[in-house]
Amino acid sequence: MVQRIIGAKPKVAGPPPAPAVHRVLIDESSEGQRLDNFLVKLLKGVPKTHVYRVIRSGEVRVNKGRAGADTRLALGDEVRIPPVRVAEKVDARPAPAREFAIVFEDEHLLAIDKPAGVAVHGGSGVSFGVIEQLRQARPTAKFLELVHRLDKETSGLLLIAKKRSALVALQDQLRVHSGDKAIGKTYAALVIGEWPAGRKVIDVALHKYLTGDGERRVRAVDDDHDAGKRSITLVRIAAQFKGFTLLDVTIKTGRTHQIRVHLTHEGHAIVGDEKYGDFALNKTIARNTGFDRMFLHAGHLRFTHPATGEVIQLAAPLPAECEALIHTLAS
Repeated sequence: MVQRIIGAKPKVAGPPPAPAVHRVLIDESSEGQRLDNFLVKLLKGVPKTHVYRVIRSGEVRVNKGRAGADTRLALGDEVRIPPVRVAEKVDARPAPAREFAIVFEDEHLLAIDKPAGVAVHGGSGVSFGVIEQLRQARPTAKFLELVHRLDKETSGLLLIAKKRSALVALQDQLRVHSGDKAIGKTYAALVIGEWPAGRKVIDVALHKYLTGDGERRVRAVDDDHDAGKRSITLVRIAAQFKGFTLLDVTIKTGRTHQIRVHLTHEGHAIVGDEKYGDFALNKTIARNTGFDRMFLHAGHLRFTHPATGEVIQLAAPLPAECEALIHTLAS
């Protein structure tokens, strides 16, 4: 039986409840992380300036004591977080679960062969990427984080850490630019024109900037003092074709768009590069061969295993569409 209450006043939604103090216990997924980075990630929507303000004021406590922004969190630490108002979450569809071709996996890390056209993470107009899809596909995984990045248009080897200790160790290797401790990354790039055999090292500084539309771009500059950062790329000819050259490209520094800008700066843009390439020629190639992506593939990766110390060397073959274009050029 349904009862109707006559004259009852409809409930009016009041203001949202005030935020409260809450405490977080540090688990394996956050162990070793800096306090400021932990809070920025946890308190999505809270300006970084406010996060640093509450840390400096002592309102954030670790094990009941004051802590600095650079405090490293340990397993089992209790973090007291003061009341902060977090931006309301937008009701967005979750990323679809997806696994990718696995090249290597153990309890510490995962290496996949990323296809071209897939971003590594969401942001800048992209709702989701590899990492969000992997987390959906592996809901029981306690920790999955990108070790490094690849451009959306680039295919090939991508490392993902399954433990924070592995992430920290591998990112430390990325900061080393030479010697046995450095991570070695070699790409296959098909460029326009005949690459000069004597041109083996590109040592040109790069500067990041935003276009008028807010798009991130990079340009080569004459020095590495004010405008740009020193960037080094090693180049070896793998094969020559009429009007094109297939290169093995190894980067000693990992700047944004480094390979793309360096090769274009030398007068040999990558085939299919929509940002820095030859747009008219790209359209002609796509129309005549059906090849409609950028020909840049992260094919070889060498690193020291973060747990065992073993040197791991991984390889991912050229995607079928790249092989098909090479076959067409060679015939």
